[in-house]
Amino acid sequence: MKLRKQAKILHTGLVPLLLLLVLLLASCGSSHNVNNGTKGVRGSVQSGLGSYYADKFNGRPTASGSTYRPGQMTAAHNTLPFGTLIRVTNTRNGRSVDVTVTDRGPHTKGYIVDVSRRAAVQLGIIEAGVVPVQVTVIREAADNR
Repeated sequence: MKLRKQAKILHTGLVPLLLLLVLLLASCGSSHNVNNGTKGVRGSVQSGLGSYYADKFNGRPTASGSTYRPGQMTAAHNTLPFGTLIRVTNTRNGRSVDVTVTDRGPHTKGYIVDVSRRAAVQLGIIEAGVVPVQVTVIREAADNR
C-alpha cells in the first residue's frame, strides 16, 4: 500500500512539471515574426540577425540547384520558398536591398538571412559581419502564389 501511495505522489508531481517544461521550451524562439513572416506571403515581415556568405562558397551549388555567385543579388533563408523576392533592411543604417532566395540557411540560432557579398556591400555589413535586419516579402515565389 505504501508503494502505491508513493507512486501516486510521484506521478501527480511529475506530470505538471513536465507540462511546464514543454510550455517553456515551446515558447523559446530565435527571431521575432510579424504576420507569420516565414510563409512567403507578400508583405510578411521577419526581424532577426543577418549576415553574408563567406568567399569560400563562390561557385558552390545552393540548395535550389543554382550556383552561388557573390556578384548576384541572392540570399539564403531557412523557410521561404526558392524564388521569393525579399527586401532585407539593415536596421542600424536603414539601407535596403532586394534579393532572391536561392539557398537554405543561415544555420545559426537567431540568424534569419544570409545575403550575397554584393548585397552585403550595399547593406553596409561587410565590416560588422552580422547586423540586425528586417526581411519583408516583396514577391512570392511563382509556385507559391
